[in-house]
Amino acid sequence: MSAPAPSPLAIVDAAPLPRQEEVLTEPALAFVAALHRRFTPRRDELLARRAERRAEIARTCTLDFLPETAAIRADDSWRVAPAPEALNDRRVEITGPTDRKMTVNALNSGARVWLADFEDASAPTWENVVTGQLSLIDAYNRTIDFTDPASGKSYALRPDEELATVVVRPRGWHLDERHLTDPDGTPVPGALVDFGLYFFHNAVRLTERGKGPYFYLPKTESHLEARLWNEVFVLAQEYLGIPRGTVRATVLIETITAAYEMEEILYELREHASGLNAGRWDYLFSLVKNFRDGGPRFVLPDRNAVTMTAPFMRAYTELLVRTCHRRGAHAIGGMAAFIPSRRDSEVNKVAFEKVRADKDREAGDGFDGSWVAHPDLVPIAMESFDRVLGDRPHQKDRLREDVDVRAGDLIAVDTLDARPTYAGLVNAVQVGIRYIEAWLRGLGAVAIFDLMEDAATAEISRSQIWQWINADVVLDNGERVTAELAREIAARELADIRAELGEEAFAAGNWQQAHDLLLKVSLDEEYADFLTLPAYEQLKG
Repeated sequence: MSAPAPSPLAIVDAAPLPRQEEVLTEPALAFVAALHRRFTPRRDELLARRAERRAEIARTCTLDFLPETAAIRADDSWRVAPAPEALNDRRVEITGPTDRKMTVNALNSGARVWLADFEDASAPTWENVVTGQLSLIDAYNRTIDFTDPASGKSYALRPDEELATVVVRPRGWHLDERHLTDPDGTPVPGALVDFGLYFFHNAVRLTERGKGPYFYLPKTESHLEARLWNEVFVLAQEYLGIPRGTVRATVLIETITAAYEMEEILYELREHASGLNAGRWDYLFSLVKNFRDGGPRFVLPDRNAVTMTAPFMRAYTELLVRTCHRRGAHAIGGMAAFIPSRRDSEVNKVAFEKVRADKDREAGDGFDGSWVAHPDLVPIAMESFDRVLGDRPHQKDRLREDVDVRAGDLIAVDTLDARPTYAGLVNAVQVGIRYIEAWLRGLGAVAIFDLMEDAATAEISRSQIWQWINADVVLDNGERVTAELAREIAARELADIRAELGEEAFAAGNWQQAHDLLLKVSLDEEYADFLTLPAYEQLKG
C-alpha cells in the first residue's frame, strides 16, 4: 500500500455520527484525497464536455455513432475480461439503498446480485453516506444482525453461500460531496467518496474471499467518462497492492449519448468490464433532456405509456444485447419496480403478470439477467430466466446477429402511437411532489402508488412537465399544457396531501418545500441538468 498523503480531507458542516471513525479513518481519507487530486480536474473537463455536446444536439437535433471510434467498433478481435465466478450468473439482481434493514433483506433475497445503491435510491445525507458504508463493512464481518426497535422484528444474515454478491453503485460524476473538502475548500466528487471509501475498506477482504470490489457506474455519457473510471480503478488497485483487473464494473446505459458509444465504453473498461445495463427511466430522462427543444417529434407521452416494446426502446435494448454478447459481456435488463400490496391480492395478480411478461421478454431477447426492486419479485424474475437459461449461467452465446440498429432508430420517438394525457400530467406532478418530499427527509427509494420510485423516475416526471409546457402540448382532454395548469394541479395535489395526512403530519413534512422545488425545476426557463443539484442545496444533514 502506498504511504498516506500528508494533507487528507476536511469534514465540514457535519455533526459527528456514531462509529464514523470506523469509516473516516486517516488512511481512508488519504486514499480518497489521492483520487480527488488525480481525477477531479479531469472530471471537471468531462462535465464541461457534456455541456458542449448538449449544445451540439440542440443545434442539430440528431446523434450518430462516432466516426473517430469506428475502428474500435469494426475490430472483431477484442473482448472484455472473463467474468469472475461471483459475477458469472446474474440472472436476477435486486436493487436498493444501503440502510441496515435493506442490506440484510437484499443479501437474503435469493437474488444473485444486490446493487447496493449510493446513487438514485439514496438521498445523499452525510448520515446515509457514512452509515451505508458501515452497513457493508458490517455485512462482510457478519455483524449486521439487528432487531428493529419499532417492530421488534429481528434481521439476520443467511449463510455466506446463500447471500447475493454485492455490486456497489456510487454517485454519478455530476454530484459533489459537500461535507468532504480538500485544503482549498473544494468538495470531493461524490463518486470518488462512495467508490473510495468502499474500495479502501473492503477490496482486500473481498479478494481474500475469492470475490472482489464490483461496481455499477451510473449516468455515464461517453466512453471518455468510462476511460476516467478505468484510470480510477488502475490507481486504486495499485494503491492497495491488489492485482490489476480485480475490479469489475457494469455500466448503466441510461443516457442517450452513451447508447451511441456502447462498444467504446466496453473497450475503455475492457480489463475491468463485466457488462452493460438498460436503465429505462434515466434513459428516457436523458432523451427528454437532450432533445427538449427538438420540436413535436421528440415529445414523449405519459411515462408509463413508454414501454420497453416501443420501437426506439426495442432498438436500444436489442443493440445492448448484441453489443454485450459480441464482446463477451453480460447484458442486464431493466427494473421491475412494482411493490407488492399486503392488502390487495387482485392488484398483485395483475402486476405480477406484467412483471412476468416483462422478464419473459428480456430473457427471450437474450438478456443474461434483470433487476427487481422487491424481494417478492425475485422468484418471478428467476422463473423467467431459469426457463431460458436452465443450468447455464448466462446466454452470451446468443450473438443476436439478426439485430441491425441504425443511428436514427434510437431517437425515433415519433414512432409511438401514444400521446400525452391529462392523467399523465397529474401523475407526473403527484410523483414529483411525493418523491421530492421524501428525498428531502433523506429517503431515496420511495413506494408511491405501488411502485418503487427513485431519483430517476422523479427526473422523468419533472422533465416531461417541462417538455410538454415548452412544446405547447395539447392533452387528450383538449387542454393545453401551460405553467398555470401545472401550478393548478400542484396546488390541488398539495391540498389533497394535507387532507390525507392531517395538519400535524403535513406540517411535520417538507411538503411545501417539495411542491415549490418541483415547480421550480419544471417551470424555470433555464432547464436544470439534474433535479438533485438544486435539491441537494436544500437537503439537511
